[in-house]
Amino acid sequence: MQNTTASSKPAPLRLGLRLAAVVVLGAAAAFWAAKGGHAGWSMDKVPVKQTDEITGIEFVTYEERYVPGVDFLGLTGGLATALYVASFFVQRKTSNPTT
Repeated sequence: MQNTTASSKPAPLRLGLRLAAVVVLGAAAAFWAAKGGHAGWSMDKVPVKQTDEITGIEFVTYEERYVPGVDFLGLTGGLATALYVASFFVQRKTSNPTT
């Protein structure tokens, strides 16, 4: 006796979107950690403490450098979520076995 119900296979686009979501999330986390991830907002100027050699007084200068913050993680997490949710709107392949 053969099974007459339709079997469903994941569509390549559906799987591709889900894999893209994982890759985006992993790459964003790796980039965030490699650039010295900041627990606050992203910064494009980083404060650097320096000491005057003559007077010994400490002062702050700013170095032009990008440091991603949690807003970067939130944005890329939202993009990964959007890709994953979009995968649910892709049609599944159905194959009807013939008897």
